[in-house]
Order: sequence, then C-alpha cells, then structure tokens
Amino acid sequence: MANIGKIARRGFLIGSAAILGGVAFGVWQARRPLDNPLVAGPGGGVLTPYVLIDAAGVTIIAPRAEMGQGVHTTLAALVAEELDVDWHDIRVLHGPPAQAYYNGAIIHGALPFKEYALTEWQERAQDAIEVMPRLLGLQVTGGSTSVVDAYDKMRHAGAVAREALKAAAADRLGLAPGDLTTSGGVVSAPDGRTIAYADLASAAAARPLPAAVLRDPAEWRYLGTSMPRTDMVSKVTGTARFGIDTRLPGMRFATVRMSPRLGGGMVRFDARAARAMPGVERVMDLGDGIAVVATNTWTAIQAAEAVDVVWGDAPYPPDTDGIFARIAAALDAPPNSTLRDDGDVDAAFSGDLAGGGVIRAEYRVPFLAHATMEPMNATARLADGALEVWCGTQAPTLARDKAAAALGLAADAVTLHTTFLGGGFGRRAETDFTVLAARVAAAVPGVPVNVTWSREEDMRHDFYRPAAMARMRGRVAGGRAVAFDAAIAAPSVTRAAGRRMAGFAAPGPDRGHVEGAFDQPYAIPDYRVSGHLADVAVPVGFWRSVGNSFNGFFHESFIDELAHAAGRDPLDFRRDHVGAADAPSGAVLAAVAEMSGWGGPKPAGVGRGVAFTYSFGTPVAEVVEVLQEPRGIRIARVWVACDPGRALDPAIVRAQMLSGVMFGLSAAVMGAITFADGMVEQFNYPDQDALRMPDAPEVAVRILENNPRLGGVGEPGTPPAAPALANALYDLTGVRARELPLNRVFRFVG
Repeated sequence: MANIGKIARRGFLIGSAAILGGVAFGVWQARRPLDNPLVAGPGGGVLTPYVLIDAAGVTIIAPRAEMGQGVHTTLAALVAEELDVDWHDIRVLHGPPAQAYYNGAIIHGALPFKEYALTEWQERAQDAIEVMPRLLGLQVTGGSTSVVDAYDKMRHAGAVAREALKAAAADRLGLAPGDLTTSGGVVSAPDGRTIAYADLASAAAARPLPAAVLRDPAEWRYLGTSMPRTDMVSKVTGTARFGIDTRLPGMRFATVRMSPRLGGGMVRFDARAARAMPGVERVMDLGDGIAVVATNTWTAIQAAEAVDVVWGDAPYPPDTDGIFARIAAALDAPPNSTLRDDGDVDAAFSGDLAGGGVIRAEYRVPFLAHATMEPMNATARLADGALEVWCGTQAPTLARDKAAAALGLAADAVTLHTTFLGGGFGRRAETDFTVLAARVAAAVPGVPVNVTWSREEDMRHDFYRPAAMARMRGRVAGGRAVAFDAAIAAPSVTRAAGRRMAGFAAPGPDRGHVEGAFDQPYAIPDYRVSGHLADVAVPVGFWRSVGNSFNGFFHESFIDELAHAAGRDPLDFRRDHVGAADAPSGAVLAAVAEMSGWGGPKPAGVGRGVAFTYSFGTPVAEVVEVLQEPRGIRIARVWVACDPGRALDPAIVRAQMLSGVMFGLSAAVMGAITFADGMVEQFNYPDQDALRMPDAPEVAVRILENNPRLGGVGEPGTPPAAPALANALYDLTGVRARELPLNRVFRFVG
C-alpha cells in the first residue's frame, strides 16, 4: 500500500498537490498546484478534479477520451475502488480542457530506453520528464498510456475523496474519522448512523484535503474484474452522442473540400453552380480549399463537389514510385539514430564471415489512412467574442488552443465539449477538423455550424501512417542468430507532428522512428538498428502503434527468415533468444505455443506463423493460422498471449487485443494509400477496406501477469499481426512476402 502523505511512484506530491497535479521536482511552476476546472452546483462538492458529488450522486471525470477502447470504465473503476461507491451509481463524463488533466506518461516514448530492461535510473528519468507534459498541459489520449498515467492519480483521487467525506462526517457526528467506515456511497458510524455522500459533499469540499492510504489490491472489488462498460447501454440503445450527432437550435450544416494535392493549395475556384443549388447558403474561400454552408449535410457535400477548382502542385513527388525513391535514398544517407549498437556488427559481416550464414532482405510498407468509422467533424458557434466547440478529440487542450489561435481569441474565450469518438487511432489527436469548424463558424457569427467531412475528403486528407523501407542483414551459426543489422527509412511522424502541434520538431535521435526494432528483447550479440529520416512532404501522423506498426513487420519477418536459415522451428528459435533476455516475453511465447498447439500435427493445406513484439510496455506474441481453400486463402484463427503486468479489466484487455489484431490484419491484407498526379487514389472503404465479419478469424486471447510494470493494451496487439500472417503464408505456400499489402500477391477469401 502507498501512503498518500508521502512522495509516491511517478513523483507526485500526494495530498492536495497530487490531486491537483503537482510534482515533486522541477521549478516553481512545476510544483505549484494546478487549478481545479470543475465547479459544483448548489449543495454539491468538487473534491478533486476527478470527483464531483451532488444530489444526483457521484460523477467521475475521465481525463482521457472514450473512443471505443473502454478507458472510461477502467478509469472509473480506479476511483470507485477507493471511494466505496456502487458501480451502478457511477456516472462518467469527459474532462474539460484543463492542465490538471495532463498525461504525464505520454512523454515516456520519447526516451531511448528498452522498456523490457528499464534500470532504476531510467525509471527515475521517466518520472522526471513528466514535468514537460504537465507544463505544456498535454491532455492527450494516446500511446496506450491512459491507464499507466492514471493508475496512481485516480486511485489517490478516490482515496482522498473518501477520507474527506469521512472527516466531514466526523465533524457532524462528533467522532474521530478513524471510527467511521464507508460503503455504497454512505459514511457509517459504529452505532449504525449513516450519512450519504451527497449530504457531506459541500462540507468535505470546503476542508483541506486529508492524507489517505490506498487499498491493498487483495481488497479490490472492481479492479481485476471484468466490469460492465460505462458506455455500453448508451451505445447499444443508440443514445450515445458522438461529435457528428451534435444538434443545436438554428444549426446549419457544412462541409469542406481541400486540395487533393496535400499542401498544394488552391489557384482559383468557380462556385456559381454550387451557389445556385437549393439549400446552399454560403460558399467560403478557405485559402487552400472551400467550405459550403447549407441547410443539411448532404446538400453541402453535393454543392462542394459542384465547385470547379484549380488546385496547385503537390510539394512531394507526384506518384508512389517517386515517393518511395526518396525513402530509398534516405537509406544511403547518414542515419538519424543508432539507438542499438551491441557488439561489433561490422566485424560480424566482414572477411571470411561475409558469405557464411548471411541473410539479406529488403522490405517495404505503404502509407495507411486511419479510416475511422466516424469521419472528421466538429460543431462550432462564435457569439459575442466567445467560441463554443463540440467534437470528439484526443487532445482537448490542443484543439481548444488551436481553434482560439485561428480566430485570434484567448484560450479562455473557447469552451470545448468532448463527445464520444467514433474511432481515433491517433487521427483525432490532430486539430485540423476543429480549426476548420471554428473558421466556418466565424463566417456565420451567432449560428452553430456542424462541419462534417465526406468519407472521400476524410480518407484523402489524413495524416497518414508513413510508408517505410528496411534493409536487413543477419547471420546465423549453430542454430542461433549471432548478428542482426537493420536500416530503416521513413518520414518522421514525431517531427511532423511536433511541428504541427507544438510549432517545432525535437532535434536528436528519433526513437519513435525505430521503436519495435531497436528495443526488442532478443539476445543477439551483434545487434544494430539505424534509423534514416526521409524528406517527404506527405502529411504523416500517429497511427495505431506508430513506428511499431511497420518495424514489427520488418523485424519479425526477418527473424522468421533467420530461423528458417538456421534450420530451426520459428517459435522455438524466438523462445531461445527472447527468453534469455526477458522472462515475461519468453512466457508469452510459451503461452501462445501452448494455446495454438504449436509443433503438433498439422493437416495439409494449413499454414501457421508466429510473431512477437514488445511495445508500449507490453510483450505480445501471436500465432496466425491460414487455410488453403479452393477459392483462395482464408485467415482462420489467431492466438494471442500478452502480459500488461496487471489486468485491471480482463474483458477490456481481451477486447483491445482482438481489436489490435483485426486492425493489423486489415492493414496487412488490403491497406494502402497510393498517389498519382500528386493526389491520393483511395476514396472510400472499398479502396482501403477492413476485414469484414465473414473474413474475420476466430481469436483467442490469454492474459499473463508476470510483467513487473503496468503496460498498455490499446496498441500492442497490432504490430505482431502483419508479420505473423506473412510468416503463416510462407509456411503454407513457400512464398516470402516482403511487401504489404498482401493481397497484391495472395488471394484471400472469407
């Protein structure tokens, strides 16, 4: 148990400073308490930024966005476990944009550490660097960090609120707080008297926050158990409200049409045909595109398509081959990073060894769109110098600030309401859709405008997962890999996003560029990974599992090649190398072998492949089984073993692993964004589709809890999916796929 009066893990000053976001190091601005953004109504009380109690009951404020990943359920359980409230009485709301809701763990991925082998000083460095997102107010949902960041904060919030309520009850009853107990939303005295939390909220909020002790996990009622999702009923009944569902009195509807040559701008346009259409009220010049305001969304989209536009040239090569030529050229330039350089790799490939047991391969993967089910949208209203925005965003403070800057307003003149998100995957951490809505609203002051992108506009104006290439070489001897050398080239997501979001790109080695390759727990004596940044002006951004999404494919496909070159079983080969470096990683490989019956008899026409990736603090191993059928190849089954350290909600962990598998397989089979004449060639789901229900394999998940640290679950299921499938196809057909998507080589059937 942790005492809330002491400095706890992750450097928080527990007590009032901790609950308001203070940290135990750094300059004065980093230590001082942050303002609580919540205000209670009459008779209510705000005990911390995470707990609001009023006559209606207990409301838990979630600092992270709910986009289908179940985070509101787990964050609510963290508070409820300590606060002693009944699950069916809990309400959960998105937190408003506020520095108090910063995500300290989001910065961990910037440090060039191997998460499976963190030393004590590296853990301290992670704690120390959390001062940066605090000062910047990075209220971001991403990087599989929501629970990692909240695990201490929100339990402390519940514990402090509980003790504050007991102290208020003690004053009223003339007893010591230690004489009182809590359960089911009431404080109880030894003589049987009880007082409801709602009746104590105002008095408790007026007191200094007391110290508190966290519950022993052995006493948990909710955490560690699969809980009913807090968003389940509203989503099943259709009453959940996403950004696209926003409706306000007097609302108008709009869409945008931006340059299909991304960053190319607009030369001129002729909107006469659009303006003549019934229901069209306004056609706006946005500089690099147009917006149409109309009486309904369909009319706005049809009118936007009717505008005759001449677009400028793209700032990147006009076709896919030209773009890949630039990426390939980066491989011949000096590297940006060499974050792993164990042993003497050059010596391992020199002299007499150059031809003995040496394997070489080159891989490449395409750009990918996020293709969220809910297209980009936001609703905005500008009235009396104040802007109000409704949208599903992964970065509320950033969205608020960028919208304010676009209209020349102060940040406190903007009120932003975060709705449910119909998928995010990193796309809704961007602010372009919020800023465009604010600009449209500024043209029609006093009128709320729902700005919804067409599916075509959404897919052709993404911040894509970058295309990437890798040149690999390895050497095997005595049934083991003795040398591994990877050179990876791609546009930098970290630098591109940094320029958009913060106005600058961090210098130095780009860890995100080589994650999933340099940081894998393989005991190979000569092991080097170098990252080469390609100068390509195609907009790129964070896509589910980021660099791990392509490096997982490169690394685990090549490990498979090394295993076959060594004459070894691919799963046993991995266990020999990984188990020697990290026991929890070895355990997930052992588990997936048992689950899948690996090594047992296999009928003709069946192929199996395995892959392993350690990402976001969680080792994940996957086995994919494919079947050769008369019409083509069917992806039949997937087995997943993962170790997030502690499964706070097993059902959500399983769901996220399954989701990550489907996301990764969809991209592997059919995902690709290509260019011609500077324009994206894919318009809609038929062009970059996802696996549909008839195509989806049966998925089994096993959760282990050997990992000494809490890991993420939203993204780690994605990286092993593509290489496990490619390795299964090799096992089935003898054809080694070194390029995605796989449907360019294989015919898949459902």
